[in-house]
Amino acid sequence: MLHPPTMPQLEDLISLALAAGREIMAVRAAGIDAQVKADGSLVTIADQRAEAIIEAGLAELDAGVPMLGEEAVAAGRIPDCGARFYCVDPLDGTRGFANGGDEFTVNIALVENATPVVGVVYAPATGELYAGQPSKALAGKCHPQTGKLLAPMAAIAPGAFAQQPRVVASDYSGRNERTGDFIAALNGVITHASSSIKFCRVAEGAADLYPRFGDVSEWDAAAGHAILKAAGGDIMLLDGSPLRYGGRNGDFLIHGFVAYGNATAKAAALQALTR
Repeated sequence: MLHPPTMPQLEDLISLALAAGREIMAVRAAGIDAQVKADGSLVTIADQRAEAIIEAGLAELDAGVPMLGEEAVAAGRIPDCGARFYCVDPLDGTRGFANGGDEFTVNIALVENATPVVGVVYAPATGELYAGQPSKALAGKCHPQTGKLLAPMAAIAPGAFAQQPRVVASDYSGRNERTGDFIAALNGVITHASSSIKFCRVAEGAADLYPRFGDVSEWDAAAGHAILKAAGGDIMLLDGSPLRYGGRNGDFLIHGFVAYGNATAKAAALQALTR
């Protein structure tokens, strides 16, 4: 009789994210060397070192399970993801990091049957930490220099759908025309956040919706998606269908989505998308 694979301990993935965060901050303290990848995006030695830490740690925690990592893919190491794999962005928000900003995260997710089931998002510069597994979504605060938790992590959940919906977006994507039309159709108000923290704002009830009109990679979304699902929310594609992972569209790109906190928010978003 076959038994289902063992779920990794959430604490182990948190520890990996914190270790990667410490390495990123050490690189920042030593000076940042940014380079341009073949696709035009930036990469730093911090991205590479953080991913190496995560990849080695996952190999010990869950031997034989492939890892889809942003920097590995950029280097041509593309795994056969299968039904179970890890999806990793070691430094989400590299451009802001290279410019000296604080809004960047470490993202680690476990994907099973095309759905993220465990996720960790850690912002090393601010100490914000979010984690989730089925029916358990948590948030905490770490010391930015040491990465140690300042207090036990607390449960989070999306709030009731606001009469004037709060729509979170990045400073860049929040200013494009389609995002503006979406917010206007909802009679909503925009709030800004960067990197994968946007998913976490919906998960903790600080925002109701997070729309993205444009392509993003699966590793940009998987960890935040897992945390949002653990909190009771989810993500849909722009046609209302579920977001699935594993390169099912021939690459690892997601062609737009809306993250929502509850069924009421989803219904309102679907209505706004059709206007």
